Amino acid sequence: MKTLDEDLLKKELKIHAKGVGIPAGAADEFVKRTLKEVLKSLKNKKIITDGDLERAVVRELKKYNADLAYIYKNRGKII
Repeated sequence: MKTLDEDLLKKELKIHAKGVGIPAGAADEFVKRTLKEVLKSLKNKKIITDGDLERAVVRELKKYNADLAYIYKNRGKII
């Protein structure tokens, strides 16, 4: 059984943000707000699938940076 590793998700999002060219301060704020809202939206679910997590993260990231949301959604698929 996998568990949600907030630190790993935070690190991954920051790496993607850097790749898109988002300044570090802005990336930190995007990531902090995204994680807060994602955790809040998923807290009542007993089982969270990878798809649930991805959809919640992408939904929140779109509020701050569409490119970052696209990169996260398509990670591992982009050459």
